[in-house]
Amino acid sequence: MNVIDYLKRTVEVFPEKQAFTDGNSGLTFRELFDAAERGASFICERGLFNRPIVIFMKKSPEEAAAFCAVLMSGNHYVPIDEEMPKRRIELILENVKTGIIICDETTLEQAKLFNDESEKVLWKDMVKHEILEKQLSEVSRKMTGKEPAYVLFTSGSTGIPKGVACSHESVIDYAEQLVKTLNITENTRFGEQAPLYFDASLKEFLSTLKTGATTVLIPHELFRTPIPLIEFLNREKINTLCWVVSALTFVSAFGTLDIVKPEYVETLTFVGEIFPIKQFLLWKKALPKARMFNLYGPTECTGVSTFFEIPDGYSPKDAIPAGKPFEGTKLWLMREDGKVIPQNVAENVNGRDPVGIGEICIGGKGVALGYYNDPERTAEVFTEREIDGQTERIYKTGDLGRFDEDGNLVFVSRKDYQIKHMGHRVELGEIEASVSEIPGVRLCACTHSKESGKITLFYVGDIEKADLTRELRKSLQRYMLPNKAVKLDTIPTTATGKIDRKKLNEEAD
Repeated sequence: MNVIDYLKRTVEVFPEKQAFTDGNSGLTFRELFDAAERGASFICERGLFNRPIVIFMKKSPEEAAAFCAVLMSGNHYVPIDEEMPKRRIELILENVKTGIIICDETTLEQAKLFNDESEKVLWKDMVKHEILEKQLSEVSRKMTGKEPAYVLFTSGSTGIPKGVACSHESVIDYAEQLVKTLNITENTRFGEQAPLYFDASLKEFLSTLKTGATTVLIPHELFRTPIPLIEFLNREKINTLCWVVSALTFVSAFGTLDIVKPEYVETLTFVGEIFPIKQFLLWKKALPKARMFNLYGPTECTGVSTFFEIPDGYSPKDAIPAGKPFEGTKLWLMREDGKVIPQNVAENVNGRDPVGIGEICIGGKGVALGYYNDPERTAEVFTEREIDGQTERIYKTGDLGRFDEDGNLVFVSRKDYQIKHMGHRVELGEIEASVSEIPGVRLCACTHSKESGKITLFYVGDIEKADLTRELRKSLQRYMLPNKAVKLDTIPTTATGKIDRKKLNEEAD
């Protein structure tokens, strides 16, 4: 089975139902399938199979259709975006050596400047191609499900992006678990926050193909204006949000939910960062009847590996758990001494004691194939370990976690957010959690300079720096106090909506 089998089934049941829209124009499932067949025929005519096809288009229903076309042709899509730096795009193209770059009218001229040998084609020309039924049937027959469905590039610590390749089998397993957990149906209307080159967008893309749901692609500029953003959700009758934490706090931190509420939202999931408790409670107050989930998982494990449905009446005093793994996913914590501790082992239930904290390691069906054309970096984090007498292929996430008394995974921090300061082990996330609880603070983020050894706190809010420091002394140990506080008008974010810590580090230095 491959991802396109979802679309083949759905188009028979809901041919005239809207699949993807931006609020103005869109594609029904019949139109989506027809466009995919024509685009796939264009690619097949060039004799490409199980090859990377780069998609360089703005976020649109047509971009989603181009993804489907590449999958239908038996190839794997590699999305890039005009907001990416030119050098990053060049490094991606050097890695994948694609034969085709699919463009729209906004990106074609830029693509022609790329120093590679690929054919640059307009999507609108591809969908004029005749449907080659024989070739498409042959492709479908040849596919095993083990081929990559996509290659998504993430940032590398060396400055060289890493292309995460995930198979159709992994992606299908993810979609099956997600749809079941969130109870996604043809009546679901997603409000898509993430760019389509970001793995967070897979939730909406895959669920739409599988169930006949509708995905509304929210214009990027609305995430600068919270009240029009919520008005857009209401106008489009959005009932399901799967957003990164920064996007949710952007709305709640500035009092938007006191002015206008998302009237139709029944399901809210958050992912990517720890949700400040104060901001979570604002959303819970605004949407008391909505189901809410904390999701956790890296791109290298197809996006999401664990889930925690927040029960009614839940009033967290600490970080909201990342929860239990999806069916078919395995979870361990690995100590610095290399000892692997599986879930629910009593000796690991030690609160925030470092003995009970380990690196989160994930195994099972969702683990990616590896980094595309990069065996050396693949070998660093995709490893095989003997656990309980069985050889397991695991991904070492670089995240630190612990288990709570109920066996739920609790995300602690990134390994590189855990620092040594004044001789003590310090988690920057713990400082941020304390700052977030102070009245007058809306948003915050901490950085640590390896050169100076200083912790810098950046925050947005009404409280003055001297008052903030005074309040922090009540909740933090002396060695955890930031050396410097910087008040900002806004916390910078990346194109995917996460806090831009690299930019904050530059400002701190």
